[in-house]
Amino acid sequence: MNFVEELKWRGMLHDIMPGTEEQLLKETTSAYVGIDPTADSLHIGHLVGVMMLKHFQIAGHQPIALVGGATGMIGDPSGKSQERNLLDEPTLRHNQECIKKQLARFLDFESGEKNQALLVNNYDWMKNFTFLDFIRDVGKRITVNYMMAKDSVKKRLGEESKSGMSFTEFTYQLVQGYDFYHLYKNHGCRLQMGGSDQWGNITTGTELIRRMDGGEAFAMTCPLITKADGAKFGKTESGNVWLDAERTSPYAFYQFWLNTSDEDAERYIKIFTLLSKEEISTLVAEHKEAPHQRNLQKKLAEEVTTMVHSREDYEMAVEASQILFGNGTADQLRKLNESTFLAVFEGVPQFQVSKTELESGINVIDLLAEKTDVFPSKGELRRTIQGNGLSINKEKITDPDAVINAEYLIGGKYILAQKGKKNYYLVIAG
Repeated sequence: MNFVEELKWRGMLHDIMPGTEEQLLKETTSAYVGIDPTADSLHIGHLVGVMMLKHFQIAGHQPIALVGGATGMIGDPSGKSQERNLLDEPTLRHNQECIKKQLARFLDFESGEKNQALLVNNYDWMKNFTFLDFIRDVGKRITVNYMMAKDSVKKRLGEESKSGMSFTEFTYQLVQGYDFYHLYKNHGCRLQMGGSDQWGNITTGTELIRRMDGGEAFAMTCPLITKADGAKFGKTESGNVWLDAERTSPYAFYQFWLNTSDEDAERYIKIFTLLSKEEISTLVAEHKEAPHQRNLQKKLAEEVTTMVHSREDYEMAVEASQILFGNGTADQLRKLNESTFLAVFEGVPQFQVSKTELESGINVIDLLAEKTDVFPSKGELRRTIQGNGLSINKEKITDPDAVINAEYLIGGKYILAQKGKKNYYLVIAG
């Protein structure tokens, strides 16, 4: 597989240094992508770089994921308007382990093949590098003029910057450049990949390799992903969309992809899935004939949710969506695990009742109009029942004298009341 051609048709290629494609066609090559370890989970903003590494391995080359333990202690100025908080070593080590588990869903770290993926942490070679050694061996190789010419530095020192730039951040490109040199010397790494905002840092690395060793190295970047309306990709009202199921439930993750616009879905399905050019062309054509069916979004959500989480999580997310937006059944509702159940009904009004009272049974009228405020009055509730408009746990209640007891509790804790088609209420027994 021609890796560069693959990235081109997928819309994943922004800048490429001359000679890079020839190097990749000539021999098996190692390439790395740096990953910021400031959290114990990747988010979908990291996925473009991870997918580049995945395609790279599929093409027969060796991917290296570099967790930036040392650089994470400094903070990359690229695209940032101010310095970040710095992390301590125990936090960085914890984050590294969590990130590796997530990367293992995408990359082969264990097969023993020649192009088996490698995970490294730059803290391991930077922690014993003294300041004097660094400025003597590395600092003298790159001029201040060269460093000042980088866009990331210009922006932070320009008129629009109020905070300026610390010496710590100014030296960041040297530290990242040295990472490339270290991987070049110790692992034969010839290529660094990253987002287009990293071009300046990456090319500093290629220049450092040339000046320190006389060697040749290469650079390649992907575009920074945005939404069609120009908004930042991967951000929702509640913040980042994480790959960790504890931070972003598989249901919420699935919904993120399902709710993308037609224009975005057509771009994202090339970037975030392994579907072939032919499969995607067919999907796009079918979608344009019947866009209301949202088949493109459904396939995108299926592929990414299954890859990041599991087929089982994807199927549960689909069932959960049917419960909320379609004709989900009581059985489907009871099959949901607690985190998915709560994710589905996040934001609906909640009411507390005594579990002890429920065990002896409460009349449905008393439960929903007296013990809780689901209905403002018993009269309105009776009229709703007569009009066939009340459901408990997705089952119609037709008898105003029905008794609700502990057997109705989902997961021993929840009762879902539904008024009409769209109004949900959560009764929590405690």
